[in-house]
Amino acid sequence: MAAPLTSRSWLWLWLFVLGGAFFVGLGAWGPLESSEARYAEIGREMLVTGDWLHPRLLGIQHFHKPPLTYWLTAASLTIFGPHAAGVRILPVLAVLLQVLLVYKLGELLFRGDRARALAAAVVYGSLPVVLISALNVTTDAYLATLELAATYGILRYYAGGQIRWLYLFWVGLGFAFLTKGPVGFILPLMAIIGHYFRQNAEQKQARRPFTVHHALGFGLFVLVGLSWYLYLIAENPAFIRYFLFEHTVERFANPNTFGRAKPWWFYLVLAPATSLPWSVALVALAVRTGWGSVPQLWRNVLIFWVLLPLFFFSLSGSKLLLYVLPIFPGMALLTVYYLGRCTEAALFRWYVGIVAFFGFLLAVLCLAPAFAGVLDLPFALRPMTAAVPAAGVVVLVIVLTLWEQVRVAPRLLAAAVMFTLTLLLAAKPILHQNELAANGTRPLAELLRERKLTARPVLVYNELLPSLAFELGKLPVSLNDGNHNLNRETQFETDKRWQQNLIYLADSTQRPALDWMLQQRPVLIIKGELNPERQWLLPYFKQHETLGKWTVWY
Repeated sequence: MAAPLTSRSWLWLWLFVLGGAFFVGLGAWGPLESSEARYAEIGREMLVTGDWLHPRLLGIQHFHKPPLTYWLTAASLTIFGPHAAGVRILPVLAVLLQVLLVYKLGELLFRGDRARALAAAVVYGSLPVVLISALNVTTDAYLATLELAATYGILRYYAGGQIRWLYLFWVGLGFAFLTKGPVGFILPLMAIIGHYFRQNAEQKQARRPFTVHHALGFGLFVLVGLSWYLYLIAENPAFIRYFLFEHTVERFANPNTFGRAKPWWFYLVLAPATSLPWSVALVALAVRTGWGSVPQLWRNVLIFWVLLPLFFFSLSGSKLLLYVLPIFPGMALLTVYYLGRCTEAALFRWYVGIVAFFGFLLAVLCLAPAFAGVLDLPFALRPMTAAVPAAGVVVLVIVLTLWEQVRVAPRLLAAAVMFTLTLLLAAKPILHQNELAANGTRPLAELLRERKLTARPVLVYNELLPSLAFELGKLPVSLNDGNHNLNRETQFETDKRWQQNLIYLADSTQRPALDWMLQQRPVLIIKGELNPERQWLLPYFKQHETLGKWTVWY
């Protein structure tokens, strides 16, 4: 008989099939507003302008984030092509690397138990929030990957003392800082604190002495993580206040600074909800398990990898779901630890409940086209959309029924893999059919191409639409009529050329520029209704067409 596959072989198989599910139909929908479209368009403009040090969004310098995500996006567009799939390939690869790093961290924390490390990698790769991060281009997927790499580097250095892992820590930390600033320190710092916090005799290790390699590593961090900031500060000292105050202190303390105010309990609800069903198992088992029976190592993972970062981000005034992505590797590892304490009978009960949850969600996806028509939901689904989840249900039932596997854990992991693959394959046709409802503008760009209007100036009324700029490969002119999202930061512009792409309708001095554009037979795109005092714009256009909430005048 052939020898059974090792845990590492199963890991590579998991990465292969997960990557395949990600890549199939990856460009079926265009970049979505607002974050993904913003990063995609900034990357495109970097390629057009050739300026990789001063990111631009719709022609205006944009320094809200450090540039690593923009650089990677521009590089990806160069390598894979100027389309939506080209934007998303590197985030998918980043998430696959996260799965691999969770496995490697599992090997360390589970003391070489590769079966449990594999289980942690499967759990992590099946978390809905992780799947969302892979298909939505933001800084967070890259940040989580770099934080995990730095964390693995420092823990591997503590475990074995090899210097290369210390350098991985410092370089990973530097790139994390170049991705999102000081927040990139959180997970690696928590891992270091957790490693030394109340070590018991079983886990206690000799402290690594300070050597020249620590100084060289820190120098690498400064070179990698701070070089871009120092360059801009040397160019304009006003960046000191901009980076330190407006985009660090203000972003954390003031919920209205970037329009991302959420209640304090936002993550306490969203983090468990987007990691179902594993979060239910983790919370229930952690509550039932006596604290004294949990080894200090796993107490530290719970406290420093999950609870403290969750508390920290909950204090922040600016909240988005993916900001807390770095807590989920700890959740995956803890879930496997707690499930591993269960008896076979208890694990079987969790298996039944989790598989029932998978089956319920797939059944909902099967019935979604019927529900969308009957309940008049704000999205449309073709009947064939149900084919993929229906096939997933059939495969899930057949495999789990006919597979002669007595142990519960492999059956549970197999069910998670099949559900994840089905969910990924089923989600893409839904996004394709509902781009406008999901804040995409590819259908608008396609309409302009069909009507041969792309050569004309494109005016966008009171909306910031980098997704349309990306789809058209040209900058539209934004007409600001009171939308705060269009109040761009122009203090670093050296001339007035930015006014070619942004017109404040309330500013009478910009009226001549608008009048000139209106004489060029432009296209006007409006979402919803035009303000009554701006109705004078419409006589310049002869006809219009409606797509969802959008009206295209030309």
